Amino acid sequence: MAEKIGMPDKGHNAWGQAVAAVALFAAIAAGLWVSEATSRNSGPPAATCSDEEPGKSTGRVTGKQLCEALLRPDLAELLGTPTETAKTAFGNDGSAGLEGGKDIPMPTAEVEFDTYTVTLSATYDDLPVAGSHELLGEGEQRAVLGRPAVLYSDRTIRIDFRLDGGDAEAGTGVPLRALMVAQDAKDGGGSYDVTLWRSDGMVPDDAVLLRVAEKVLPTVPGWAAGS
Repeated sequence: MAEKIGMPDKGHNAWGQAVAAVALFAAIAAGLWVSEATSRNSGPPAATCSDEEPGKSTGRVTGKQLCEALLRPDLAELLGTPTETAKTAFGNDGSAGLEGGKDIPMPTAEVEFDTYTVTLSATYDDLPVAGSHELLGEGEQRAVLGRPAVLYSDRTIRIDFRLDGGDAEAGTGVPLRALMVAQDAKDGGGSYDVTLWRSDGMVPDDAVLLRVAEKVLPTVPGWAAGS
């Protein structure tokens, strides 16, 4: 799968390759869906953002900071499932690999509920959001919080773990809806991405995704600097 991420269709230009690769990586890295074949004997861990060892300052938001912004007290209410409690929450400071060996920093956070799983990531690719809808199938160009944005569909990746110890198998998971928002109002490059999918396989409501994004994004460290 890593090779496919790093090798977009040769028909795209360089700009298109980068945007498509980052979008694909976001859907895979943030949209990992594990099948019911996995063991769930123990109860879910407490939904708190895990501690991270402090590293060298990069001037970029970290996975933990994204997790803390996403795991807000009213998140279940924003999702329309106020009686649910977050089961897991985590953040990581991953990156997306592109053709040619270049890595694009992409810290990501994920919070899982019984009905919904929502993710938040920041992509530092120096590419504008405007125009990327043409590379995302049925992507819809719009403005969110006064910044260029794209609303589009994708799917998670399903991984089936064999209980007999055999090799895991990957396949297509459930549909997700994703929102890509420019990191600054002038669309000078980079994006924040919010994705949402349901455990029952139904297509998430765009109104829910937008409601979450409009509440969460302004609380991400550094958001105000891009206004």
